[in-house]
Amino acid sequence: MKQLRIGVLVGLFAVAGVLSWAGARLWDSFGTLPSVPVAAPIVLAVIAAALTATALSLRARLRAQRERRPGAKGVDPLLAARAVVFGQASALVAALVAGMYGGVGVFHLIAGLDVDVRRDQAIYAGASVLAGACVVAAAFFMERVCKLPEDEDDDGSGAGTSRA
Repeated sequence: MKQLRIGVLVGLFAVAGVLSWAGARLWDSFGTLPSVPVAAPIVLAVIAAALTATALSLRARLRAQRERRPGAKGVDPLLAARAVVFGQASALVAALVAGMYGGVGVFHLIAGLDVDVRRDQAIYAGASVLAGACVVAAAFFMERVCKLPEDEDDDGSGAGTSRA
């Protein structure tokens, strides 16, 4: 399983932002206003909280298992792999969604914030971008928690790393 790369996420964010900004300009030329739902930052924040809580739980269980505490509940490797995949998928979708709302937010900023509706939409878009960044950060934390320590190879080089 490959690790997340920040460049891929930034590229996805930028492409989605440019396309949504252009789409918002087109949409506005027809006389309607592109909108950002109020629930967008809330949903992204809930996903970030779920990822963070899962990562913290796995980290505590892995630490207890590593320290061989009596009664420590181990972590199934398949569970850790699923958690990492969930984090990676969430980060990719969050980068796309944050870019989309970021582009709409930039359109609202350029168009002017003198109208209350545009100001509210720009605030919702900014909150969505911030919550999307929190999802990405939580996904990177999940990857770090579930990463296996470096193992010694048969030849003793110690270069082998693997993921849970």
